[in-house]
Amino acid sequence: QVQVVESGGGLVQSGGSLTLSCAVSGFTGRSNSMSWYRQAPGKERELVATVYTGGGSTKYSESVKGRFTISRGDTLNTATLQMNTLRPEDTAVYYCTVDIWGNDYWGQGTQVSVSS
Repeated sequence: QVQVVESGGGLVQSGGSLTLSCAVSGFTGRSNSMSWYRQAPGKERELVATVYTGGGSTKYSESVKGRFTISRGDTLNTATLQMNTLRPEDTAVYYCTVDIWGNDYWGQGTQVSVSS
């Protein structure tokens, strides 16, 4: 059974940095892509960043472009999200997802809080 686990969330001051990690287990193949979503209080879920296996291309939301970096780990079934110059507006629960054969599998999420 596919399992997605996020880690690395926490509290950081505005302007600081934080790194989130995602690990996927339960399958032997390679994923098509891995993504990070987030959902802030009172707001809808939004796509933050995606990294694609084929070519390693990435895509970012306009709100995080230039500040966040998504990358694959040594194992293709792992991914990290390096977050720099964090803002209070970045406060949200961050979710990692993996696309396998067109199906998305979600983690439980990790809380990121940025103080003023």
